[in-house]
Amino acid sequence: MSTAPTPEVRRLLDAASANFPALGTELTAIGDVREFLAARPAPPPSDIAVAHVAEEDAGGVRVRVYDPTDGAEGTPVVVFLHGGGFCICGLDSHDGFCRAMAVETGAVVVSVDYRLAPEHPFPAGPDDCYTALLWTAKQYPGRRIALAGDSAGANLATVTALTALDRGGPELVCQALYYPMLDPECGGASHRRNAQGYFLTADHVRWYWENYLPDPTDRTDPYASPLHRADLSGLPPAQLVTAGLDPLCDDAWAYAHALARAGVDVRLAHLPGMFHGFLSMAGALPQALAARTDAFAALRGALHA
Repeated sequence: MSTAPTPEVRRLLDAASANFPALGTELTAIGDVREFLAARPAPPPSDIAVAHVAEEDAGGVRVRVYDPTDGAEGTPVVVFLHGGGFCICGLDSHDGFCRAMAVETGAVVVSVDYRLAPEHPFPAGPDDCYTALLWTAKQYPGRRIALAGDSAGANLATVTALTALDRGGPELVCQALYYPMLDPECGGASHRRNAQGYFLTADHVRWYWENYLPDPTDRTDPYASPLHRADLSGLPPAQLVTAGLDPLCDDAWAYAHALARAGVDVRLAHLPGMFHGFLSMAGALPQALAARTDAFAALRGALHA
């Protein structure tokens, strides 16, 4: 399921790791982590032009709306939930990714600024995401709506899809899950096989889960860990992207198999030599650009079917 990184990938991994805090080992307090991240040089702004970008209040949850059509009627919508282990990142960290998604899918992208742990542990994040989905459905009535997310955001995307299923809507056409973070127990072999050396580490993952789920009893709640959901039937079609060098790889594979057993249509794209978060590095890695283009094409197909 994985291959050794190429020299090009190894250089990018080493650079990314050097520019990221040692979560769970050298840095454990959220204030110190955010101070480290704030002290890094700001990345250049994205050069991807979107016709209309605005921030809105989505029922008390801040969202940033990217509309590549500048208000065309009937344009489908993606509600996007950013990664960051439920604890870090936000609208700005994923701005370029959302701009590319809007342009390449031809959809309005609603990026959600949900509350972060540890100040706001589970279920604050999922609650905010569902609130933003309800706002989106009201704001864009009759539109085709998909959910998408990367890493912890992919967890929140599929949890929001479960919530919509259980509460009678809104109806969704797709859930796009990019290297999802799904298992608080880190039971898959990839958590040990890829524990160190590939940007996201086992220490990072443990620290994220501890901050998001401080109550151990929440670790088996299906709205925190969808792998514990007994019945996944009725969920929208899923598009998953996995990376062979990612500690979370087996989480996604287990969930893909569980969805398929429940009769959910699943599209799985696996990149053996890639690592966690690689789709956000499309500007630095041709393989990542090609994979992102493929992922957004698949999402576009679901949205415009």
